[in-house]
Amino acid sequence: MEAVSDARGSRGDPAAKPAGPGATGNLQSMWLFVIGDLFIFGAYFVIYLIKRILHHDMFVASQAALDRTLGAFNTLLLLASSLFIALCVQAARIRQFSLARNYAGAAVVMGIVFAGAKFYEWSMQIRAGHTLGSNEFFTFYYFLTGIHVFHLLCGLIVLGVIIRELGDVTLRAQEVVEAGATYWHMIDLLWVVIFALLYLIR
Repeated sequence: MEAVSDARGSRGDPAAKPAGPGATGNLQSMWLFVIGDLFIFGAYFVIYLIKRILHHDMFVASQAALDRTLGAFNTLLLLASSLFIALCVQAARIRQFSLARNYAGAAVVMGIVFAGAKFYEWSMQIRAGHTLGSNEFFTFYYFLTGIHVFHLLCGLIVLGVIIRELGDVTLRAQEVVEAGATYWHMIDLLWVVIFALLYLIR
């Protein structure tokens, strides 16, 4: 049935909403939110870098306790999820809704695995005695990764909305799909910066 619906959509099914890339309505609002969120995170990143300069040796010593392999694994997960959600947008634009839902579902799975890996990493650090109050580095570590995971969990809800949108022939508004994808790309971008600051820079 879905294949038939997809074919009808490509011929102008009245139940399918326009699939053009125009940034209107929800998409414009999402871009404003993303820009504001990036500005706030940018301020935190600047504060982190200043503290790092002031307490360089302590920050470097604390960084050694982090598992860079696990951090890299999480980074690859989110980069792959970003690719899948981009493919989802492209598939939705050409009315391949079943394929688009599959891509969005793959992004959800990767997001869930990322969250699970992050909770596991936190538990490892706590068992090793590295808590929020251990020093300034770990205060930033838990704060930045915690806020990011909160955004990611919200992003999973957004992806769920996308999947519902794509599965309902009375919905399928392209701007909703693209707005959700924009939010997910922001989550991935923030993690790449956090990974570089917390795990890589020495």
